[in-house]
Amino acid sequence: KSDNLPPMTPPTKTKAATRAGSSAKPRAEGKPTLAFLAAANKPEAQAALAKLQKLHGAHNPKEADILIVLGGDGWMLRSLHANMSRDIPLYGMNRGGIGFLMNAYAEENLHARLARAVETRIHPLEATLTLADGTTHTARAINEVSLLRSSQQAAKIRVEIDGKTRLDALIGDGILLATPAGSTAYNLSVHGPILPMDAPLLALTPISAFRPRRWHGALLPQTARVRLEALNPDARPVQAAADHQEFSHVTAVEIRADLDKDLRLLFDPEHSWEERILREQFQF
Repeated sequence: KSDNLPPMTPPTKTKAATRAGSSAKPRAEGKPTLAFLAAANKPEAQAALAKLQKLHGAHNPKEADILIVLGGDGWMLRSLHANMSRDIPLYGMNRGGIGFLMNAYAEENLHARLARAVETRIHPLEATLTLADGTTHTARAINEVSLLRSSQQAAKIRVEIDGKTRLDALIGDGILLATPAGSTAYNLSVHGPILPMDAPLLALTPISAFRPRRWHGALLPQTARVRLEALNPDARPVQAAADHQEFSHVTAVEIRADLDKDLRLLFDPEHSWEERILREQFQF
C-alpha cells in the first residue's frame, strides 16, 4: 500500500565512510527506477503520490534505485529508519511542514533533478538502554538521543565520556546527544550548536540545566562513547527517546555513532544541506 513503508532487505556491503559529510556522486547512466513513499493520512502527499505514479509508474520499493519520499521531516526520518539496512538513496519532496530534510515539490523534470542531485551521507547513533527492570534495549537515532525527566522532580544525571566521568551530576530537565543532521532540530531549540554536515562531531547539550547552571554543553568527536546514568531513578525517574522511539524507567543509556552505517540523502544543488546549515545560522 502507498501509505506503508517498504519492508527491509538484507544490507548491501559497502565501504563505510569514516566521517559524516556530503559528497557529489554521479548517478547511474540511464533513468533509475523510482518508487514513491507517501506519508499516511496526508492529503497533499497522497495527491502527489497519485500524480507522480501516473507520470513515472508505480514500482515496487524493493526493486527501486531511488526512493522518493513525499511528506515532511518526520516522514523522511521514518523512511530512513525503515530503509536503514539498504544501500539506497532517498530524495524527499516537501508535502508537509518545515521540510528541512526535503527538496521543493515539483512534478516536472524529476529525472533531471535527480541527475544533478548532491548526495549527503550521515551516520546514525546507536543507543543501548538499560531499564529499571534490568532489561536492555537497542535503538538507533538519526537526529538525537535524549534523556528527560518524567516527573515533577528534576533529573539527576551522571555524564561519562569514553569511560571517564565528566559531570558527577547534571540537574535539570535532561540532556541530549545530537548528530550533525539533528543539530538543527531539538538540539537547536535548547540552544545547542549547529554542526556542519561534514563536521566529525556530536553535540552534547543540556536541557534546562539547573546545576551546573553555566554549563552549556560540549562538542565531542564522533568516535566518542557517551554514557548517561540516571541517579536516584526511583525518586527522579527519567525517560529516553531515540528519534520516534521512547523508553520509560531508564537507568542508563550508552550512545555511540555507528560509523559503519551510511544513510544517503539527495538534495538539489541549489538547496544543498550545507547551504541550509549556513543559512540557519543567520536566522533571527
